[in-house]
Amino acid sequence: MMRKRAVSLLLAGVMTLGLAAGGLTGCGSSGNDGAEKVRLMVWSPSEDQSKDSGEWLQTCCEAFADAHPEWDITFVYGVMDEASAGEQVAQDPDASADVFMYANNSLEPMRNADALVRFGGKYREQIEATNSQDVLDTLIMDDNLYGIPFTTNLWYMYYDKSVFSEEDIKNLDTMLEKGVVSFPFVNSWYLPAFYIGNGCTLFGEDGKDEAAGVDFGGENAVEVTNYLIDLAQNPNFKIDDLGSGIAGLRDGSINAMFSGSWDANAVKEALGDNMGVAALPTYTLNGEEKQMYAYAGTKAIGVNTHSDYMVQAIELAIWLGNAESQRLHYELRQVVPCNTELLQEEDIQKDELVMAQNTTFSDTSIIQPLVNQMNNCWTPVENMGKGIRNGNVTHENAQEQTEQMNEAMNSDGIS
Repeated sequence: MMRKRAVSLLLAGVMTLGLAAGGLTGCGSSGNDGAEKVRLMVWSPSEDQSKDSGEWLQTCCEAFADAHPEWDITFVYGVMDEASAGEQVAQDPDASADVFMYANNSLEPMRNADALVRFGGKYREQIEATNSQDVLDTLIMDDNLYGIPFTTNLWYMYYDKSVFSEEDIKNLDTMLEKGVVSFPFVNSWYLPAFYIGNGCTLFGEDGKDEAAGVDFGGENAVEVTNYLIDLAQNPNFKIDDLGSGIAGLRDGSINAMFSGSWDANAVKEALGDNMGVAALPTYTLNGEEKQMYAYAGTKAIGVNTHSDYMVQAIELAIWLGNAESQRLHYELRQVVPCNTELLQEEDIQKDELVMAQNTTFSDTSIIQPLVNQMNNCWTPVENMGKGIRNGNVTHENAQEQTEQMNEAMNSDGIS
């Protein structure tokens, strides 16, 4: 009954929004003997297809089919997470799905392989009308738009409301005086937050100028390295690794951690009504407050340029990213929507998770650079975090180690 009701709601919503032309498709035949036969392979993460999570993908595709009786569509569902989809499509587009979900940081290899459809005309107008410019910028290269965003992709802070007040959570060092904070210190997606907060930059103002290189050197970067050395030695600071943050929230040994919407259910189970969600705090460096900044991106619906059913694939992609599909995604799996119409709705605005994710995206993040040189930045930062954790990076060699990190980030390899 749930899937039938969801299909009906999707169809009703599409007519309300005037998006019937951007329809969806079901998992079988339309029953119309005169309909054009179409076969579409669709990839999504397993959670979007499982019965426990409400079969979001199948529900949306059934609604698409019902909205398009002129097409007799057979769906082939494949399991592929967003992080892996871009790599697979870039390597072998002929063997890949017609429609798939991908993380925007894999846009460049697919673009280089000429495997990703550029959305123009009425489709681009529709996408632009329901997304902020910041969100759109994560999917635009050389003024071409390469997908339909369905959620922002970044991290923020979870905390125990019984330990920290709303005033406490504004500053990390204040929090460390009140309780125990866990942070993914050896994860190079997280650690740059401190360096960026003190003026370090990557590939120009928009993160797309490869020639500008990385500036994680100089005195401002050394100051951060010294701060991190002290932070790692604070008894109220714990390094989150291999799920230790969630485990600590459960047993009460940790009172705050940094992660994204993917951990929301686990945090809710651990903290219950004491679960708090907030944008990133500041930290105090040499007596001054510095804002932490996360890398930000989006997850999007993409279309393979090698599809044999291009019109239907594009229409399905538009449907999977529309307001009603995003609402269902949110209701079934707490996937935070980015559609500007949905974000104005009262029930969504009241959700702390939605507010924290979107506030972080707009105010305390930078767009994760998409240039190829970014691939050289991950390991040096990870090594810095590990070096500090292991005691190999000290106040005595902080300047030397920081310079080495910066040189490695600007090289084509690590010497």
